[in-house]
Amino acid sequence: MTLRYGLIGCGMMGQEHIRNIELLDDTQITVVFEPDAQMRANAAKALPNATMVESLDALLTFEALDCLVIVSPNHCHMQQLQQIAAQRALPILCEKPLFTDPADVAQATALAQTYPAPVWVAMEYRYMPPVAALIDQAEDVTGGIKMLTIREHRFPFLPKVGDWNRFNQNSGGTLVEKCCHFFDLMRLILKSDPIRVMASAGQEVNHLDEVYEGRRSDIWDCGYVIVDFASGARAMLELSMFAEGSEYQEEIHAVGPKGKIACNVPGPARFWPAHMASPPVPHVVISPRSPMGPRRIDTPVPETLLAAGDHNGSTFYQHQRFQQVVLQGAQPEVSLTDGIWAVRMGQAAQLSALENRVVEL
Repeated sequence: MTLRYGLIGCGMMGQEHIRNIELLDDTQITVVFEPDAQMRANAAKALPNATMVESLDALLTFEALDCLVIVSPNHCHMQQLQQIAAQRALPILCEKPLFTDPADVAQATALAQTYPAPVWVAMEYRYMPPVAALIDQAEDVTGGIKMLTIREHRFPFLPKVGDWNRFNQNSGGTLVEKCCHFFDLMRLILKSDPIRVMASAGQEVNHLDEVYEGRRSDIWDCGYVIVDFASGARAMLELSMFAEGSEYQEEIHAVGPKGKIACNVPGPARFWPAHMASPPVPHVVISPRSPMGPRRIDTPVPETLLAAGDHNGSTFYQHQRFQQVVLQGAQPEVSLTDGIWAVRMGQAAQLSALENRVVEL
């Protein structure tokens, strides 16, 4: 059976989804809704056999359709999910964040309770090979994680259609838009829910002089977030979006009474400068306390997958699993509840930084 996809949004991340879906067997993107003329033209060139439609309503009435991938700007997700629920409840892979407005948590919760088909929230960082290896081994290596640190040192926000990602109102704020991935990883790795959040963050270097239609960009570019969990574990996030000179973009460290496990993930291969040696290899380092002896395990990503996107192959692996959900009736590995928690944690961090206080969850 060929699985037929409808694609909602074909910007930068939409193009990555196209490339990775096309690497799967027995898949076809049959219909696309993209309101931006240039992005629609790009999609039509990449998908010459797909039908381009002018609205979500038109996409949902398209007959040859088995599932949906939502890759629209952040602030569109919840409204589109509600329209789909009302009109044609197909299986969905929805890009993060699930919603941006704190008032939408009630609608998201209702959707999780009532939507009759599977919904997978696109938290692809779980599937980066070094991160997946860390998740798989963390409990045994550490003897029970007490401290978890996630660091992302990366490039600034890239240009997006209509510059929507330059404003908190559209993106949900950096600690939602960018960091919901890391809050999702915290819950997954620690197997616990957060109880309080404390953050310090702001806009220090990037986009300070950018003005769009009379509005100055207000998106943050750095911060620290500390999260306490019900299990007693503690987690910390460190974000800098003016550190693209780093060898590795993401670093995760999990520490417990038996030892430490860490992973290092390079940024997108296409950004690695031509004048330097080959990009660094992603890897895991296992560091037992006794006997001491750190051990490195490389987790290389196939070149085909590196060429298909900017997320170390994780978009492909995510789509493999989503395909199984649709065709075999498996449960989504990243549920609507997971998506809600990731946004709530990001919103709590945004509020903590804005109001200089601890936020209870």
